[in-house]
Amino acid sequence: MSEKSKYDRREFMGAAAMTIAAMQLRVSRNAYSTSERIQSPLSVSSLGPVKQIQAGLLNVGYFEAGPANGNPVVLLHGWPYDIQAFVDVTPLLVAKAYRVIVPYLRGYGSTRFLSDDTLRNGQPSALALDTIALLDALKIEKAILAGFDWGARTANIVAALWPERCKAMVSVSGYLIGSQAAGRVPLPPAAELQWWYQYYFATERGRAGYDKYRHDFAKLIWQLASPKWNFDDVTFDRSAASFDNPDHVQIVIHNYRWRLSLAEGEAKYDELEKRLAAGPVITVPTITLEGDANGAPHPEPSAYAKKFLGKYSHRTIKGGIGHNLPQEAPQAFAEAIIEVDGY
Repeated sequence: MSEKSKYDRREFMGAAAMTIAAMQLRVSRNAYSTSERIQSPLSVSSLGPVKQIQAGLLNVGYFEAGPANGNPVVLLHGWPYDIQAFVDVTPLLVAKAYRVIVPYLRGYGSTRFLSDDTLRNGQPSALALDTIALLDALKIEKAILAGFDWGARTANIVAALWPERCKAMVSVSGYLIGSQAAGRVPLPPAAELQWWYQYYFATERGRAGYDKYRHDFAKLIWQLASPKWNFDDVTFDRSAASFDNPDHVQIVIHNYRWRLSLAEGEAKYDELEKRLAAGPVITVPTITLEGDANGAPHPEPSAYAKKFLGKYSHRTIKGGIGHNLPQEAPQAFAEAIIEVDGY
C-alpha cells in the first residue's frame, strides 16, 4: 500500500469514527474546556442512550459508542460515581476509532439482578465476574480495561486472575486488590480517619442514614475526595440519579462490611478471594495514574510498583486533580489508554 493510500485510509477511518460518535452521543457545546475542544471534534453533555444486555447474574445497563470493529475499551466507574464519569473521555477515544463500552456496576443505574433471590453481594470478586460476564455477552474476547475506585479494583482483579481477557489496563490509584485479612489490620489514626464512612456503614444507623441521604452523602464524598474540583449541581445530579437503583444501598453496605469481615460473602467466591488475598501480580501492560489532589484513601505509587510485572509506567496528574480522575482530567485518562494500547 502506498504512503498516500495509508494516509487516506487513516483520514477516512478517523472521519468515520467521528461520524459514528456524533450519531451515538448527545451533543452539547459546553462539555469541554477550550484547550480540550481543540483536540477533540466532539463534546457531549451525557452518555446515552443506554443499552441493556443479559450478562451472568445481571441485566446490565451500558453505554456504547464507536465502530463495532474497533479495539474494545471497557471503562469502569467507582463509588459513589457512575458512567457519566467518562462523559469527556468517551468522545476522545471514539475519535481514535475505539469501541467504548461503559457499564453501570451492579447496584447502579439501569443494571438489575435477574433474580430476586440473588444475594446483593458487593464482594470484589463478584464485581470482577460481572465484567467477565459482560465481555462474554458482548462476544469480546479481550479488551482494554480502565477505571477508578471500585472500577480500578475490578480491572485489577480481571487483569490478575484472567489476563487472557485483558489486553492492557489503566488503573487510577494503582494496585487496589485487597482482602478481609488486610481489612482487619488497624491503621494509624490519620489513615483510619479517612475511612470514616466505612465504619459508619458498619452500623445499622449508617445503613439507614445512607439510604435516607444517599444523594447528600455522595455529594459530600465527591467534595472530600476531590477538594479542588468545582463541579456544579448539574454535573452531580446527572450521576446521582444512578444511586436510585433499588439494590444500590445493599450493594454499597455489603461491600464495605465485607471488607471488615462484618458481612459474609458467598462460598462460590471463596477460591477467588483466597487467590486475591495472596496479592497476585499483574502481568498485562499497565499505566497507573494518580491525581495530585486526591482526597480519598489511596496507596503511594512506590508501594505498588512491584506488583506490575508487564510493561508498566506511572504518572501523577497535576493541576488539583482529585479522586474522580477521568472526569477531572479526561485528556490525561484517554491519553493513557491510547498509550498503553501501544505497549
